[in-house]
Amino acid sequence: MKAYTKPAVYRLTILSILLIIIGSGCSITRGIRKDQALVRKITIKGIDEEFAETAINYVDKEQQPNNWLNLQLYYTFSNKGKKNIGEAPVIIDSNLIEYSRLQMEKYIRSRGYLKARVTDSVVVKKQRAELIFTANEGPMFRIRKFTDSIADNNIKGLYNGNRNRISHIQPGGRFDTDSLAYDRDQLYLLMKHNGYYDFYRQYINFTYDSTFNSSVVDVKMIIDNPAGKTQHPVYTINNTLITISNSQGRTPGKADTIQVDSQFRFVDYSKRFRPRVVTDYVFQKKGEIYDIDKQTRTTTRLSELNVFRNVPNPVYEKLKDSSNRLNTRIDIVPLKRMSDRVEGEVLFSGGRFGYNVGNTFTDRNLFKQAAILQLKVNWSILFDNGNTVGNDHSSIQNQEFRVGAQLTYPRLLLPFKFPFLGKFAVPHTTLSSNYSLFFQKDLVKRESFINSISYDFFDTPYKSHTITPISIEFSRGVIDPAAKDTLLKQNRYSYVYLIGRTVFTAGSQYTYQVNAIKLNSYENFTYFRGSLDLGGNFLNLISNIANAPKDTLGQHKLFGYTFAQYTKVELDTRFYRSLGGERQFVFRINPGIGIPYGNSNQLIFEKNFYTGGANDIRAWLPRTLGPGQFNRGTYYGTDNTTRARLKYLDQFGEIKFVANAEYRYKLADNFFGAKLKGAVFVDAGNVWRLHDEPDNPKGQFKFSNFLSSTAMGIGTGLRFDLSFFVFRLDAAFKFKDPQFNGSDQWVFVNHAGELFSKGSFKKAYEAANGGESYNFMQLNFGIGLPF
Repeated sequence: MKAYTKPAVYRLTILSILLIIIGSGCSITRGIRKDQALVRKITIKGIDEEFAETAINYVDKEQQPNNWLNLQLYYTFSNKGKKNIGEAPVIIDSNLIEYSRLQMEKYIRSRGYLKARVTDSVVVKKQRAELIFTANEGPMFRIRKFTDSIADNNIKGLYNGNRNRISHIQPGGRFDTDSLAYDRDQLYLLMKHNGYYDFYRQYINFTYDSTFNSSVVDVKMIIDNPAGKTQHPVYTINNTLITISNSQGRTPGKADTIQVDSQFRFVDYSKRFRPRVVTDYVFQKKGEIYDIDKQTRTTTRLSELNVFRNVPNPVYEKLKDSSNRLNTRIDIVPLKRMSDRVEGEVLFSGGRFGYNVGNTFTDRNLFKQAAILQLKVNWSILFDNGNTVGNDHSSIQNQEFRVGAQLTYPRLLLPFKFPFLGKFAVPHTTLSSNYSLFFQKDLVKRESFINSISYDFFDTPYKSHTITPISIEFSRGVIDPAAKDTLLKQNRYSYVYLIGRTVFTAGSQYTYQVNAIKLNSYENFTYFRGSLDLGGNFLNLISNIANAPKDTLGQHKLFGYTFAQYTKVELDTRFYRSLGGERQFVFRINPGIGIPYGNSNQLIFEKNFYTGGANDIRAWLPRTLGPGQFNRGTYYGTDNTTRARLKYLDQFGEIKFVANAEYRYKLADNFFGAKLKGAVFVDAGNVWRLHDEPDNPKGQFKFSNFLSSTAMGIGTGLRFDLSFFVFRLDAAFKFKDPQFNGSDQWVFVNHAGELFSKGSFKKAYEAANGGESYNFMQLNFGIGLPF
């Protein structure tokens, strides 16, 4: 994610807003003939509130009112049907209105109102039409008695044993056809779970008698046997043939057939895979009864390995004898083994600009075990024309070089036996090693080296765990001699120690997630992610046993270096609520705390919290908010040299709290090939120090100053949804800025006249902050949703 602000962009934004305001005066009927009328409203009367919202969906799509923006886009950009942008105007059509009436009447009857009638009428004013559907529901019918007639005694026993769990049809309940369809589907799946490979929905029929005058219905379910048979056969799994083609889907030449065991035969034309890669994730074992769930699970898990391009459902063939056995065939097309991807991003923000370029090489099948190896190289650089130190006017502000390797196995590699955890998702073992070198101009060079091993798995379809039993981190900082001398003269020992020390730690991490699989849906659900990071405890135990030496600060040293000891916790809870269609409200709470203890009095620099940026408080750039009410202008005064040196480094904390509220909605179905969606949002939060630090006055967390030290931003945004990814543009405005005091914090209210111009407030801020400008608005451009 990257954030962008630039005066030209400001002007473009203002112009866009003005165009929308001016466009709102455009007639919505300007594109239709005088003898036509545009559908603008649908009114439904006489239907229970429980069904009214759904009933409107039974009005034909071509008679649903246009979204205003969709219509204006069509009028503006479409070219006689050759290039359709937006939506064509919806003109009233008597045939479609009648069709909609019949569909709505059928829907109401399916809800148990078997005598329901629906009438329609149209009101037209100034070429704008209102469609009115009026329902006379009549009495609601209830089920008086439910009976069944099942010819196969085995199926009858299976059904009776599961009826209470799968059936929606109950005496006394409302009679509706959805319940009949639901019961038919559930019974069909029950059969498919229990070996009835040849069982079809057509074997299940319902009859009902509603001739009684007391608005009741008698329902009877009938399950027939196959023609000419006395029962339905139960099938078991026999042999399985696995065939892997080459990456073009071809099977050239001759491939050896491997008889893996009594069930599996394996033929690999690509000559790239060992049999276990596939056989581990074939859940239908020889001798077991056929189960449709295991069939689907096999396809899903093989696809999740991310080494195959095409994994169709297993195909079953009946043996020609009378044993009711099924041979299985699985035909797979692999992805190309190796790929190389170049990535790049560009940052623009006021006088700052930079770029980030990287390359990722992927080998998808190391050791023929579907192990994925990724090698990544990345280089980023930031230029800041407004941030100079002394007589150095070089615009390079900082640079970072990163290189890493990651090897991921599609199973848990453990030194002891452990249950196979592939039922709900593919488990992984990930070994990673990463090196980074960071250079901040005229201040510090930091390098870090991290090695870890992690395990991730699901214990239900919605709950995942990631365990990192060992993570070894080494970091070293070298401060520029002139900068170090200046900082020491200013008694800024904590910064010298924070960014200039050499330290290592060995720790463990654990992450727990719930409902991550639902994040792209419009359901009502709660998402949770919690992470725990513990470091240095085992090293502290060793140092105490070995009576390890101490440095001048009284901290133990192992292997010649001090080690860090800390606990860090971060939580992310989100509440997603569907408001119908593609409208959604999301509320997020994201707190975190890191506590150094034992052998440490500060967190490792990289373990601290920062806020601002495109994913939390969007009105601020990353690393430019807080801690608490810390004010850089007041603190540094005329010391512009130190102010410039510590820019991007002095606004951090051990405590974080961020809250976001966002309303998302659809603007247009077709905007140059993408769905255009919108959002309005409010962001609030900050970071704080654990203690009252002289380097960050007014930065300590206290419950008494929580509200006064909380920042707030408001904004709106556009999302260009291309299905496979989403482009996002958010415009966020500082609403409450905690670096000021009292009522002066409400900058949006107090200085609205300076949102896009410079007045006394911005001039005073520049004078107090060494010429640094105050930007009310921040434009954030990114890929994907912020949360």
